[in-house]
Amino acid sequence: MNTNITNMKPIRFLEGERIYLRPFGEEDTAAYFQTLFNPETRRLTGTKQAFTMEGVRRYIEEKSGNHDTILLLIALSDNDQMIGDIALQDIDYVNRNANMRIALDNGEHLGKGYGPEAIRLLLEYAYGILNLHRIELQVFDYNKRAIKAYEKVGFKREGVQRDALYYQHRYHDSIIMSMLEEEYRALYHQGQ
Repeated sequence: MNTNITNMKPIRFLEGERIYLRPFGEEDTAAYFQTLFNPETRRLTGTKQAFTMEGVRRYIEEKSGNHDTILLLIALSDNDQMIGDIALQDIDYVNRNANMRIALDNGEHLGKGYGPEAIRLLLEYAYGILNLHRIELQVFDYNKRAIKAYEKVGFKREGVQRDALYYQHRYHDSIIMSMLEEEYRALYHQGQ
């Protein structure tokens, strides 16, 4: 059987209405590398370090083969365009908790609900397949759009790490947010 890998459609690991989440492929390294230098994305995520293509390739390879991390690309359903990434990290299967992070590219894809849709897909997988109990995240106080998106899907503020990030000549607070499985089920699985 002779199959041309370059003509294969991307795997749709978790599929929503307008987006889907899929694993990284080798062909994604260059595009992902470019997104790491978007100034606004770097500011919103508090990213300070520079990256090399080889370092990004190793990171993707390491995370993709790691049982305590699920790293996925966010792509548009209608044209397969990559618009960001999302991850469950530090998965603790004993205590049934994990940390979540998401980054969308800037510009035309922000403010359209893609972030909340991607988060709901990952939460469905985390609570429904992995049987996790608690998902937490951290967001910097100046990232108002992200805070609103997290609250929209049901995350609750737990606390604040004061002056946790030094960025652009100022200290910024980091807000800790979380969602428990029963909160998720009450929001998304009523009557089931």
